[in-house]
Amino acid sequence: MTVSATSSVSTATTTTTSTSSSATSGLTSSDFLSLLVSELQNQDPLNATSTTDFINQLTSYANFSSQQSINSNLSALASSFSSLVTLNSVNYIGHTVEAKTDTATLSNGSATFGYSLSSAAENVSISIKDSSGNTVWTGSGTGNSGSNSFTWDGKDSSGNQLSDGGQYTISVTATDSAGNSVLYYTTVTGTVTGIDTSTSTPSLTVGGVSVSAANIIGVTS
Repeated sequence: MTVSATSSVSTATTTTTSTSSSATSGLTSSDFLSLLVSELQNQDPLNATSTTDFINQLTSYANFSSQQSINSNLSALASSFSSLVTLNSVNYIGHTVEAKTDTATLSNGSATFGYSLSSAAENVSISIKDSSGNTVWTGSGTGNSGSNSFTWDGKDSSGNQLSDGGQYTISVTATDSAGNSVLYYTTVTGTVTGIDTSTSTPSLTVGGVSVSAANIIGVTS
């Protein structure tokens, strides 16, 4: 009888330990409390669980319950925040924005890019590549400290006008008099025509290109 009771205590304790390690994966508050009650019911009267051990287990239960409540509240907060971000993103539709990215869609025979320099540049070279990675145009740009703008006329290096609708990527190399890079980031400017909320971070369609809402740095109209 005593051996059996001791075995039950051992089993209950082992179950409590192993289950606690994976509490966040499926153990509920009621399950945790049931384990403690089961341990009390099956303990050996001649070798009862010490007060210290029991208090520690009750403390673990309290912490577990609190953690579940915190996790639930954080999930609700994340959901509310996501809805707020989506709502704010919708407000961009129809507006012309500037966003941190390097790809734009050729529209009406041109594409507007920008780039920011941490300090004035001695040399600035620009190349434009098509969606296949082929370089279609190369040239130079301004080297002012801060924001610089570049509008590509949609013509390749041979002067041929390329068709609207293609996506093109800008690559900027900017160095100071010592040959150090001073390029900060590149941008594109375009009208927001849609929003994609299928991911945790909503993305905007800017001039036909998907851009994270977090990369919007300015609204021009």
